[in-house]
Amino acid sequence: MKTAYEIAMERFGKGETVKLTNEQKKQIAEIEKIYKTKIAEMEIATESKIEKAVDSGDYDQIDVLKKELVEERKKLNDEMEQEKEKIRQQKK
Repeated sequence: MKTAYEIAMERFGKGETVKLTNEQKKQIAEIEKIYKTKIAEMEIATESKIEKAVDSGDYDQIDVLKKELVEERKKLNDEMEQEKEKIRQQKK
């Protein structure tokens, strides 16, 4: 049975590291900055909606909002990783 580490290494090219140029590093950092901002904005907006639901006693809505928050956070993280992978795959 393979360990999580072994599986991860297979996914990332059998342990081979990709050398990134300074420009690629800057692009990846910018992508992370953009997506972390999007996630933070979404979390703030959702927390506000949750507070309103708590105040109104709509506990079913709270569960829905929390699930949406988790799903949206995952979606944005996946998008961020896809964008970063595009940068990593660019020719140097």
